[in-house]
Amino acid sequence: MQISSVNDVKIYNLSHGKSLPEWLSDRKKRQLQKKDVDIQRRIELIQDFEMPTVCTSIKVSRDGQFLLAAGTYKPRIRCYDTYQLSLKFERCLDSDVVAFDILSDDYSKLVFLRPDRYVEFHSQHGHYYKTRIPKFGRDFSYHYPSCDLYFVGASPEIFRLNLEQGRFLNSLETDAVENNVCDINPVHHLFACGTSEGKVGCWDPRVRKRVGLVDCALGGLTDGMEVESLPSITALKFNGSLTMAVGTSTGQVLLYDLRSSRPLLVKDHFYNLPVHSLVFHDPLDLVVSADRKIIKIWNKDSGKVFSSIQPESSINDVCMYPESGMLFTANEDPKMNTFYIPALGPAPRWCSFLDNLTEELEESPESTVYDDYKFVTRKDLDNLGLSHLVGSSLLRAYMHGYFIDIRLYHKVKSIANPFAYEEYRKDKIRQKIEESRTQRVQIKALPKVNKELALKLMEEGDCQEPQPSRTKKGKVLPTILGDERFKVMFENPDYQVDEATEDFRLLNPIVSKVSQKRKNKLRQILQSDHLSREDEEDEEVEGRASSEEESSDDDKTWVEEVREQRRLIWLENRDSRQARAGRREAVLPPAKPPPPQRPAHNAAQPRFYQIKSGEEFRSFRSVSPKRKLQKVSLGDRLKMEEHTGVGDVVDTTVGSKQMTFTLRQSERQRKQEQAERDHQRERKKLRRSAGHLTSARGRSRGRR
Repeated sequence: MQISSVNDVKIYNLSHGKSLPEWLSDRKKRQLQKKDVDIQRRIELIQDFEMPTVCTSIKVSRDGQFLLAAGTYKPRIRCYDTYQLSLKFERCLDSDVVAFDILSDDYSKLVFLRPDRYVEFHSQHGHYYKTRIPKFGRDFSYHYPSCDLYFVGASPEIFRLNLEQGRFLNSLETDAVENNVCDINPVHHLFACGTSEGKVGCWDPRVRKRVGLVDCALGGLTDGMEVESLPSITALKFNGSLTMAVGTSTGQVLLYDLRSSRPLLVKDHFYNLPVHSLVFHDPLDLVVSADRKIIKIWNKDSGKVFSSIQPESSINDVCMYPESGMLFTANEDPKMNTFYIPALGPAPRWCSFLDNLTEELEESPESTVYDDYKFVTRKDLDNLGLSHLVGSSLLRAYMHGYFIDIRLYHKVKSIANPFAYEEYRKDKIRQKIEESRTQRVQIKALPKVNKELALKLMEEGDCQEPQPSRTKKGKVLPTILGDERFKVMFENPDYQVDEATEDFRLLNPIVSKVSQKRKNKLRQILQSDHLSREDEEDEEVEGRASSEEESSDDDKTWVEEVREQRRLIWLENRDSRQARAGRREAVLPPAKPPPPQRPAHNAAQPRFYQIKSGEEFRSFRSVSPKRKLQKVSLGDRLKMEEHTGVGDVVDTTVGSKQMTFTLRQSERQRKQEQAERDHQRERKKLRRSAGHLTSARGRSRGRR
């Protein structure tokens, strides 16, 4: 159950909540009721009060015991017994139901008007008779004194079918092209018919002549209202002997006194939707009018809004239970809504427990909804030029804004922005053009920081991942550019990639050439912002071809690129070391006078060295120490090797050298090794031989 408050009127939606499928077992239903809170709070006033797909109309029998609803699919009629709070019977039909009526006090006599021009009669046991009318019907009414059925539809004639004689009588002629609705006054039995031209004609069944004609089309138009054609009559209802309510296709309800051609009151729904249901609530002099979106309850004398109901699904029909505050609606939804408004009257006798239930919930606070008002902020008032109304009675302050009358808001908005429709039309055209260009090559917006990295990610995404990556569970993973976690990487300048560092150049040896290509492409993209989209397509195709041709060259020359990068890094490091050394010498004062420099011509002359046989692969500095080492005796050479820890250095082929090291042991290591040797000797002394021992098994074998 859902509770709402509109204009301080509590409205209880008894159909709100989850519905359980019919195929569930009783045990499963009990388990769901224990676990699900929404199901626990659900009030199932009438069991199976729903349709398979859509409910089109709903009515209450005159004795108040039965509820009948027509719906689809399949086309069917369902009857609910309110005393048993359950479904009594269900009958399927051959076609949908345009309108139906209950001729008896209970469900025993029913009439259905079908869209295929058939009129179907049902009795208590089921289908009784079927006949056909000349034109497609839209509505009908039953005249009790004469037992006549009046059918109106896509014809200027009003067909009469007498149920007592079982034949058609002479039709009533009208001036209209088509007739939409009809009704019969319950007091003096005046027959009224609403036409598509916005007129209401009245006939006296006793003389079969038209006794009056009311033009309602112009009566519902207000100043400043724009219409494309004359509004037609979509709803008609009598109240008492002199009051008549008329609903139009533009969303207005007009109240007439049959003695006057001018409306007593005009009530606008402000939705520009046809009014299809009108119900008079006599105890409080209220009118219940409904279109497809909202149900409005208002006073028939002053037009003041009493309350309103706005369901989630579209409304097809509204039915008030007599002398109570209960209201039923047929919706574009399988579930038929049931609303209970205690302010309209008590609960019916068959559900009197609702009064006790609602009294307990009266103290719970609910949200308030204001009807016929528009909430605007201070900025909206400035845009509309209504800031001078702040503090007046036209604006009522509420929270961070104001409430303004919806009619005043629409008028001011049309005056403040008369070209709103043109702007809306241009936006729609622009959207259509953008949708038609989805197949073209689009320029991707690059961020301010790390543009080259973003361009690289775009290229990899286009070439390697044409479809978004997915996990095992099927969830789409966002790319780095679209992930919020890496958003700051392309916005904060502190995250800018420095391509001049040594680490960056060594990690990607051919990055210099690739980055140069990317820079050129980035420059082309920035320049192509001012070109047309056709030129962009040609440039993109050419750019792709050139990149494919150069990719093969990069694969062949990557070794040279690596060597070149390492050579450039070594030269840069050498220049930086020389520059630092020069700066240090300039800062520190010379401790000794510099040695005399040689003449420039001697420094520039080359120096020559003689290489003997067997020393082709030896360095020039290593020759003299080896010659000295060869003159030393073997014992002295071994002592030198023990002292230095170097065993021997042997020259191998192709200039390589092999070196043998003899590591010197520390005092602690020598003591540990000596202790281990002493321990092994002591164990050998204490070990006792077991060779003299023999087993009992061996002795027994020896005896044998």
